[in-house]
Amino acid sequence: MKKSKQDIWKAWLLERRFGGDQTLLERTLQEFLYPVRDKILDRANLQGNETVLDVGCGDGLVAFGALDRLKSGRVIFSDISQELLDHSAQLAQQMGVADRCEFVQASAEDLATVPDGSVDVVTTRSVLIYVADKAKAFREFYRVLRGNGRISLFEPINSFSYPEPRHIFGGSDVTPVMEIADKIKAVYLALQPPETDPMLNFDERDLFSLAEAADFAEINLELKLELGPSPERLTWDSFLNRAPNPKVPSLAEVMADVLTDNEAKQLISCLRPQVEEGKGTIRRALAYLCAKKI
Repeated sequence: MKKSKQDIWKAWLLERRFGGDQTLLERTLQEFLYPVRDKILDRANLQGNETVLDVGCGDGLVAFGALDRLKSGRVIFSDISQELLDHSAQLAQQMGVADRCEFVQASAEDLATVPDGSVDVVTTRSVLIYVADKAKAFREFYRVLRGNGRISLFEPINSFSYPEPRHIFGGSDVTPVMEIADKIKAVYLALQPPETDPMLNFDERDLFSLAEAADFAEINLELKLELGPSPERLTWDSFLNRAPNPKVPSLAEVMADVLTDNEAKQLISCLRPQVEEGKGTIRRALAYLCAKKI
């Protein structure tokens, strides 16, 4: 497969995550992402004139939400992607809040451009899942916080639902075409080997332990486990064209690369009716952690 020269983080967040399906984007924002953002900020207990550092700010979902809650405070947008920072900076200008924003290119485990004890709150959403050295990231969060500063984060726990049974693919039953589905799964496994993939090397207890090891106190972790019908109502096109995460291709790209025309037809005949009729299932774990620097 050809590797894109695009910024993978911007391309995924702004384009590939929803396969170009704007209806899916809006529904996901309303039903999932906005509630997650609000819970992160509720647990951060923001005060009016504080400084918030949003690590891995992405498209600014949490950071702009924090600005809305702060009367006179400011928000530091931090991300590894300069293109996403530029995107957020443009939005800040359009919203008339640029004077209360700062934009810093940095990874979660290396916030060297943020001085010690300079922020009141650190927030993250689905960031540590991509970080190999999560312990270092927690130490950085602790370093940049002032005394009595807080962290509030959200992370999906992918290890809870891994591996899927062989006859399940993306929540759908592929029993009649398991060997074909195996070829698809093999591509994703090669790209993200489970033994080294940071998306699978932790669970909620690890998050708690990492916060404790970094000297945080008053640690509170809330875990939500879900098993049932998938809340996502996907069109076939969005199912085919969305990418599961920034580092991997879409199903359509993998099928074109590794399946024969006949294999692709068989897989589609099995999957498409389930997707379009909303018969998929979901099994997931979502963790919220907040803690304080004493």
